[in-house]
Amino acid sequence: MTWYEWITLCSLGIFLGTSLFYALRLIRLGKPVDKAPASGSVAPAVRYSMSGAMNPAKKESAYLHLPTYGAGILYHLGTFLSLLLFFFIWMQLPFSRMPVLILSGFLVLSSSCGIGILIKRGWKNELRALSNPDDYISNILVTLFQVGTFLALSIPELLPFYFLETSILFLYFPLSKLKHVIYFFAARYHLGFFFGRRGVWPPGNG
Repeated sequence: MTWYEWITLCSLGIFLGTSLFYALRLIRLGKPVDKAPASGSVAPAVRYSMSGAMNPAKKESAYLHLPTYGAGILYHLGTFLSLLLFFFIWMQLPFSRMPVLILSGFLVLSSSCGIGILIKRGWKNELRALSNPDDYISNILVTLFQVGTFLALSIPELLPFYFLETSILFLYFPLSKLKHVIYFFAARYHLGFFFGRRGVWPPGNG
């Protein structure tokens, strides 16, 4: 392996190790403590929290901003695809021309969504007031990761840039909002737990 691949491998170890640490800490904390008498069931509410409650029509922040919501979905899909492709690129697994064109085209679209979201955050006063440096840094690093991924698929000369940028992203993960990839599921479970015990979720339960 090259020196930059070794750096990325070490960064990946830190990324996976810290992710495991955060996940185990969440598990150790256990279920939320709710001393109010239960008036509903938790299990169906948790299922609803992970499914129907994610419908844009159920979220004011989504249905009032559908273009941004759609861009966010594409941006996240591009990130998950890039993480998967990282292992293919690292192991030097071959791709035929057509899959490369399709994957690259989607990553161009998803990274463009990331750039659009970044511009909107900096342009709109209300979003800029709510933002901190981490919001911008996380967006830039993830967008560069997607851009680097589709470039690495077709331009081998750019692999050093790709691996080094990926290393920075992995190392930044424990320090940033990117940890929400782990906390998201705990947050949805807590919502389902809270509203399920009170008989509020799923809708029509009472």
